[in-house]
Amino acid sequence: MASFALNARLLRRRFVAVFVLLCAFRSLSATWWVATNGVDSNSGASNSPFATIMRAQTAASFGDTVYLRGGTYFLEDSNFTVTNNPWAIVNNITKNGISYLAYPGELPVFDFSQTNPTTNRETAFLVTASSCVFKGFDVVGVRVTIQTNHTQSENFRIAGGNFNRFEQLRLHDGMGNGWYLTSGASNLVINCDAYNNRGLDSGSLGNTDGFGCHPNKTNQTGNILMGCRSWFNSDDGYDCIRSYAAVTFSNCWAFYNGYFTNFASSTGDGNGVKGGGYGLNGTNASSGTPLPVPVPRHLIEFCLAVHNRANGIYANHHVGGCDWFSNTSYRNGTDYNMQGALDDNLTDVPGYGHVMKNNLGFNGRTEVSELGTSNDVTFNFFSLPVTVTSNDFVSLDESLLTAPRQADGSLPYIAFAQLAGSSDLVDAGTNIGFAYAGAAPDLGAFERGLHAPPLLAMTLAGTNLVFNVSGGWAGGTNYLISSTNVALPVGQWPIIGTGMFDLTGNCSITNNFDGGVAQSFYQISVP
Repeated sequence: MASFALNARLLRRRFVAVFVLLCAFRSLSATWWVATNGVDSNSGASNSPFATIMRAQTAASFGDTVYLRGGTYFLEDSNFTVTNNPWAIVNNITKNGISYLAYPGELPVFDFSQTNPTTNRETAFLVTASSCVFKGFDVVGVRVTIQTNHTQSENFRIAGGNFNRFEQLRLHDGMGNGWYLTSGASNLVINCDAYNNRGLDSGSLGNTDGFGCHPNKTNQTGNILMGCRSWFNSDDGYDCIRSYAAVTFSNCWAFYNGYFTNFASSTGDGNGVKGGGYGLNGTNASSGTPLPVPVPRHLIEFCLAVHNRANGIYANHHVGGCDWFSNTSYRNGTDYNMQGALDDNLTDVPGYGHVMKNNLGFNGRTEVSELGTSNDVTFNFFSLPVTVTSNDFVSLDESLLTAPRQADGSLPYIAFAQLAGSSDLVDAGTNIGFAYAGAAPDLGAFERGLHAPPLLAMTLAGTNLVFNVSGGWAGGTNYLISSTNVALPVGQWPIIGTGMFDLTGNCSITNNFDGGVAQSFYQISVP
């Protein structure tokens, strides 16, 4: 065990520094208000709020903020604002530079379960605007009401919007894709959750992803999904099939996709992160045009794929290679499926042109499949002299995956899939330009030693010492160790108490106070 050696990866900010919204610099901005008790004929002031986002958009200008008060907004058929066959759209976001933000400390929920577009697909939010922000609210109950081949609806569809930011959104318990881009560049999706989304029939069940990013032009680069979670979606967790420009998935978690909540098969594809491909039909099926030139290289890094029905990490018949760095894939049908296609986009072949570094897999029905010889695959769990067992991990408790997010919206700091200090997977990787602790990067999505150590506070309660520990990994074991000789190596300090961090990373250990000892020193240690 190692004293104070807690592990988590710092959320990477590559590209984000240049993702600046111009509205932040507008000095003459206005603030508008939307509330469940609002009326669209109101002024939109805090004491006279609007009822709908669409009314607020009409009033707002570039640089303005629309605050969404907490409560549930029940949408009805009367809220459809435009029909753009085959879609019926409720919130048609066309104005640039407006921020739609949950009021601090409150949770707005937009409920679409009472909408019923009888002849159309449904889009809850269509975004063709640019430089907007959407933050801190839920979208639930989006419907699929028509049954045709590959019918789908969407919580969010981005169709031409650029430089938008989607943050701390929860898109869940409906029939539509969570977040879905068909056109647009430099959109950032950060710290969002998409879960329990399932289609209506065989067509939509196999077409309902948590997140889908499919830019349709080669210059639509810069779309990044970061710090997101996707689970119990009937098709895939993340999908970028037929993307004409490179997409980045960073620090994203995908689990239980391809299943209903009772773990019955949804009949959808059931992949965690689907990183490429063009439908294996010779053309881009959505437009009939040839493959993009060049075919993009997607980046999948520091992602976690757990118990997805089909593949955890999947190249999806991609033409050429992608970059796969520091991912962890656990208990999937196949943990890493690198299936490729020739540039005729007709002929399946083992994957080629991939660069894979520092990846980790464990307990899949198959660990690695369809990986050809013309790839750079040094420094992965399958190409190093390491053996992966359950003892390599601090915890494999999957219930931790849905732990509450941290106060700033970032992923929860959990013990699941964190490496134990004794594991030979620690420092087994290679330096590819990311922050790491120790002699070399670890294998997998979580780097041991980057997270700040836990804080230990001690109080005397009668004849007991009470040790309160904070800042640990949720669901992880910790040990209270003590010595009367501070110079003694920490590894030789005896364990005098054992604790378990709760879902907030806190723990309390009570130990009898020995008044006959002149002095004692205490530390918290983790596996």
